Formats: sequence, structure tokens, C-alpha cells
Amino acid sequence: MRTELAVIGAGPAGLAAALAASARGVRVTLVDAAPRPGGQFYRQPAAGLGARRPEALHHRWRTWRRLRDGLAAGRVRVLTDHHVWCVERTPDGFTVRALLGPEQEEPAEVRARSVLLATGGYETVLPFPGWTLPGVVTAGGAQAVLKGGLVVPGRRAVVAGSGPLLLPVATGLAAAGAEVAALVESTAPGRLVRHGRALAGHLPEGAGYAARLLRHRVPVLARHTVVRAHGDDRLTGVTVAALDADGRLRPGTERHLACDTLAVGHGMLPHTDLAESLGCRLDGLAVAVDDEQRTDVPGVWAAGEATGVGGAALALAEGHIAGCSAAARLRGTAADPAPAALKARTRLRGSAAALASACAPPPHWAGQLTDDTVVCRCEEVTAGAVREALDLGADDERTVKLLTRAGMGWCQGRMCATAVAGLAGRAPTPARRPLARPVPLGVLARHHPQEGLS
Repeated sequence: MRTELAVIGAGPAGLAAALAASARGVRVTLVDAAPRPGGQFYRQPAAGLGARRPEALHHRWRTWRRLRDGLAAGRVRVLTDHHVWCVERTPDGFTVRALLGPEQEEPAEVRARSVLLATGGYETVLPFPGWTLPGVVTAGGAQAVLKGGLVVPGRRAVVAGSGPLLLPVATGLAAAGAEVAALVESTAPGRLVRHGRALAGHLPEGAGYAARLLRHRVPVLARHTVVRAHGDDRLTGVTVAALDADGRLRPGTERHLACDTLAVGHGMLPHTDLAESLGCRLDGLAVAVDDEQRTDVPGVWAAGEATGVGGAALALAEGHIAGCSAAARLRGTAADPAPAALKARTRLRGSAAALASACAPPPHWAGQLTDDTVVCRCEEVTAGAVREALDLGADDERTVKLLTRAGMGWCQGRMCATAVAGLAGRAPTPARRPLARPVPLGVLARHHPQEGLS
């Protein structure tokens, strides 16, 4: 299949980019792994569930309807259930390689003159004793089950961690009928106040969530953290404790909360695998882009969480700007993004930076891990094993991986790399994975048949 612009990712950034480029006469193919467009933010329940009011679980529903209707009325070709594992440069553009359907065994490809990466981000979860128990889920996972399956993961839930995602998760679970025993947020309110000017635009949204928490009588434990999850075969409760001004546990503040579900998250990281494999420069952990959302690789644009986690509104603005720029470059004209999108991008990037600073996880969390706490779930590597590797001289994730196998499993370090870096006392570094997802050997053999499988 050939197209002019392949947009990878059908979340807010990808949708906005595809519609902007298509409106300017470009043939666009939108590629996404999910069964329907929308991404995590606009995740929709399956049609067979017969949801009568899906908007009740969503924020900015009018924006979604505008995007959905634009996609239906436009000329964008949408390829769902396409799991992209790599993008290759070719003499005449790029080849997007994907695996089809839930089994991810059959290959597919899209050939394009240009590529726009809207690959989103993924959750960060810092480990703690008991976090591998059934009943402990990520905050985003709980939200996905609720939005996509119209079910709650349990009857009595605790929502914990740090960052703005916790608010919609707690209010969504409560609205769906779950009893939310507490919202446990490690961020101190004073840190948000210090960024008050940059976060002023979020006040109405925050006030709305606060009103819903109050309506559902959800206790909010600010500057608290989960110390341990309890249970044998499944989760039965959690111990939480207060944090002091330095982010350390305050002795004597522990309390037990009975629950059968713990939804926990500590922010998000950009998905950069495809960008890295194309050779795009990174700025820290995010894809570096210019004012037109262009990467330093000719013919490649990026927008949304991949260029820095900032939420759906920022992703929409960046996607629109990227789509306009890609269309202009393909047509040899001047880019013409809406002035409102340019202003929104500047403002929302500022507030995103403020939120990231205010909602950073507690700095001393790694000291709370017992040696038997599992850090890498895929390979069952414990915090004690990581510490032994550090004692042997390892000082980064890669060396720990070589000594312990942490990060060698199915997720390739997406879940554990941040924790390993924290135990090593270092900031996370780019993973530089050659493939964006696991690929069957048969697909690789068909991809390069002349090389064989020696």
C-alpha cells in the first residue's frame, strides 16, 4: 500500500495531524494498534456492549466528536489493529512495517513519502513490596478497563502514586460504582501552589475533579505514599504513610486501607522506539522537534507525548501543527497552522513542565524497597539482585541488565528501566530498542529471506 503521509498513532495528536494534512489535499494513512481510533484518552467501549452514555467516562467529549466526525467525513485511510514494529527509510521515502490483529503474526506494510510519529507515551510505575499481587493494576490500566470494557476492576479501590492521571481515574471509578477508599498522592499541595501561574489554566478542570471527589466522599491523602500491598493469592489491602518535606517516610504515620484493587501510577514516559530506530535526535527522553514539529530526520515529524508528556490538549495542538507542516512540505507550500494552535502549544508546554516538576515522584522511594521486592516482573529480578549488581560495579541500566537479566523480558525494560535507574541513583536513559515490539521470527525471516536464520 502506498500513501503520501503515514501517521502512526490514532490518539489526539495523530487524529489532529491526519485531519490537518488531509484537509490540505494530502493522501493520509492513519495506522494504529487499537481496534478503533482514539488512543487511551478517547478509548471507546466495544460496540457490542451497547453503551448508552459513553461520554460519561470521558473528558472533552465534544472535541472527540469533532475528530470522529472529521475522520468519517474525510479521506483519511484508517488502518486499525496494525501493530507497528519498525519504520525503515527507503530511497523513495519510508516503509512502515506492522503486525496484524490480536495475534500479531501476519505482516503488513505501508509505503509513504513522509512519516508522522504520534506514538504517545506509557506509564511509569515504581515498585514497592507486594506490587505484583493480583489486584494491583496501573492507573491507566484501570482507566482502560473502565472506558473500553465498562467494568470496574474491583469493588473497593485505592488510587495512588503521583501525577494528574490519578484524578480522572479516581473520579471515573467512583462514578462507575466502585468505592474509592482513598486517593493517595505523593505530591505536596505546596509544590502545586509554587507553580500557580503556569497551572492557572488547569484550575477549572482541577476544581471539577475536586467537586466530584467530594461528591463521592473520596478521601484525599496528599503527601502520602503506598508502603506495601498485602495479600496472599490476591490484594486485600495496602499500607500507606505520610512523607516529610524531603520525601522520606514519616515514622508512626502508617495506616492500613482495606481494598481489593490498587490503581497506581507515577507519571508517563514518551514512546520513542520508532523515532530512535530512524535515527531521530532525542531531547532527554523525548523526541526533539523544531517549531514545525519536524525531527532532524528529513521527512519525519513527531507530535504528542512522544515529544514530551503534556496531555491531550497539547497533543492536539502539536498534531495540528505537524499535519500542516507535513502537508506544506509535501506540496511545496508554506505551512499555515491555526494561530490558536501555536498559542496553545506555547502555553500548554509551560504548564506541562510545571506539572512534571510539581508531581515528580518522591526522591527517596528506592530506599523503601526490601531486597525481596520484584523489580523486573518479566525476569523476576529482585531489588536485592539489582543491588548486588551495583555492588559489583554496575552503574547504569544496561550493565545491570547484563548481570541480572533485568529488562530482557517481553516488555524490554519499559516497566523496570526507571526502577533500575532509580536503584542505581541515576536518571533514566533512552533504551535504544531496535524494534518497537516483539516480532515472530517467521516475520523477520520473510522480511530478510536472503539472510537466512543462521
